[in-house]
Amino acid sequence: MLTHLRTFFTHRQGLAIGMVFISVGFLFGNWATLIPYIKQKFDLNDAQLGLLLLSFPIGATAMNPFSTFFINRFGMLNTTIIGLILLATTFVCPVGASWLPLTSFSLIIVGMCLSVTNVAMNTCVTSLEHQYGINIMSTCHGMFSAGLMFGSIAASILLGMKIEPVLQMAVIAGVITALVLLLRPTILGIHEEKITEEESGQAKFILPKGALLLMILISLCTNVTEGTMADWTAVYMRDIVQTDDYFIGWGLAGYSMFMSLGRFVGDALIPRFGGNAVLRTGGIIAALGITLAVIFPYTITAILGFTLVGAGVSCGAPILYGSAARVPGMAKGAGLATMNTFSMGGFLAGPVLIGFISKSVSLPFAFSIVAILALVWAFLVNRVKLY
Repeated sequence: MLTHLRTFFTHRQGLAIGMVFISVGFLFGNWATLIPYIKQKFDLNDAQLGLLLLSFPIGATAMNPFSTFFINRFGMLNTTIIGLILLATTFVCPVGASWLPLTSFSLIIVGMCLSVTNVAMNTCVTSLEHQYGINIMSTCHGMFSAGLMFGSIAASILLGMKIEPVLQMAVIAGVITALVLLLRPTILGIHEEKITEEESGQAKFILPKGALLLMILISLCTNVTEGTMADWTAVYMRDIVQTDDYFIGWGLAGYSMFMSLGRFVGDALIPRFGGNAVLRTGGIIAALGITLAVIFPYTITAILGFTLVGAGVSCGAPILYGSAARVPGMAKGAGLATMNTFSMGGFLAGPVLIGFISKSVSLPFAFSIVAILALVWAFLVNRVKLY
């Protein structure tokens, strides 16, 4: 059942790209855990924090159309290496900025770096799968989730030790830069796969309809859930649960751990039970997890609830991306490109809406809306064939 993991961890180039994924996740986990610090630093309410977080998707969306250009111009390997170094470096800026507009501008730059790095590293995975006939995409995304978990735990411990957030982000940026330089020779050994003009023309945004539209609606629900957990779990642990500083990031850590485990076994579970059954069950589990955290806002129950959410959403991206790529009667890459546009929007813009709902009503109420979205995707799964 887990032979695909043995293949991944014994494949030097695959593991090297996996380390890129885990590095991106580690950076994002640290940032997400420090969001309450940013909120307190500038004395922001939830709506104002939501507006600030909007800077992230603005940068990512603005850079998304240029990602293919950078990959064609500099190659997917160099773009991955340089992109990760820039991402690690720029993540220090929003934490260290002492002026709110500068923090917002910094997040736009971080979003731009994330967009390019994301496309480049996923292209590397696709190239490896084609070159060696292996399946490692879900596992690489599992590495991202593992990085998210380790990053949130590390940030929580450092916050508990009263270490300045800007210092910890600067040290992490230095460590990741050193890691990338060590991995560089192995990464550069991957077969360079460029996106041709024909493929670029096919993989463009199209107006979704039919089966693809239903997949995108499900994807919006799963990605709003993912984005909410990433950006608001630490805030929930501090403001609603009112836990100790040492445990602020543990809700996100539990979520990330089970998302990672789910993705590591996803390549075995999905073929065995089918995409529809796995995603339907995941929606119910995610809804139960959020409900547990809302009804019982205590440290242990909140961590357990967010852990269940991680298990519930873990296989969403592999199933939906794979299904979008196989929509009948559609140009190669078109469904996947359209799905990616909406997925990124849901993941990055969803937390902004949560901020406004939280300001208008409360954060537990906003989380309850996400629980309803989990049940919505569990219902919609019955109306479309997933792979």
